[in-house]
Amino acid sequence: MNQEQVKQKLLQLEKVDVDFTVTFSGKRSKKVDGLYYPDRREMIIHNRNFVDDNQLMYTAIHEYAHHIQFTKSNAPVTTRSHANYFWNIFHSLLYKAESMGIYKNIFDTNDEFKELTARLRNDFLSKNGLLMKEFGSLLIQGRDLCMKYGVSFEDYLDRVLQLHRSEAKTIIKTFSMDINPKMGYENMKTVARIRDDHLREEIQEAFLDKNKSPDMVKAEINPKREFPSRLSYLESEKERIERSLDRLTQQLAKLEREIDNLKKERL
Repeated sequence: MNQEQVKQKLLQLEKVDVDFTVTFSGKRSKKVDGLYYPDRREMIIHNRNFVDDNQLMYTAIHEYAHHIQFTKSNAPVTTRSHANYFWNIFHSLLYKAESMGIYKNIFDTNDEFKELTARLRNDFLSKNGLLMKEFGSLLIQGRDLCMKYGVSFEDYLDRVLQLHRSEAKTIIKTFSMDINPKMGYENMKTVARIRDDHLREEIQEAFLDKNKSPDMVKAEINPKREFPSRLSYLESEKERIERSLDRLTQQLAKLEREIDNLKKERL
């Protein structure tokens, strides 16, 4: 597969308004499989790193996700280029590439991977989620005992269990909200933080969907704000900075008054 063929496959996944180039370095790299240069809209792929086209396409899709990330946003892209916004784009492209036959997912077809995945999901992720849910029920018992004997539940958490209060609150929610342990405790924590019952149920179902990664689900909870134009972003940013300046000006005036009062007291 040559550079132009790779580009055409990427464009099948998603059309973009800003053109880009795909360049095979012809080299092997121990550090990275590919790079994206946003200033010149170029993907560099170290094609000698791969033993087949499927591996190469995975890297190409990764770099294409960066191209979409940098060119579709009217707001500046954070220097943390691998933030949640990127992973949402990348994983969405991967799932689409698999459905179109552009990329083959070995995890779903290889017997060794399938066996390991089943064990990890059933014997560890699900069991850990269930264990933490039962933990939440016991913490509720502890809270009830503290109320019965008129002592501080927070003190019991801090000094006896040595468990942070915010973490204990989340664990309790996994039980009281009856969150499905099959998604694993990390994802259960995310669901437990959602107050709206309807949204929480939707997000729980999304986590149980095997065609969505946690980053894709989190993007649904906190979608990145989109600006229709560069001008709208700049105007919004100007308003934000003006509000910050007003707050800082008020804080500065308060500090100056306190300093003046303290100086007068010393006289």
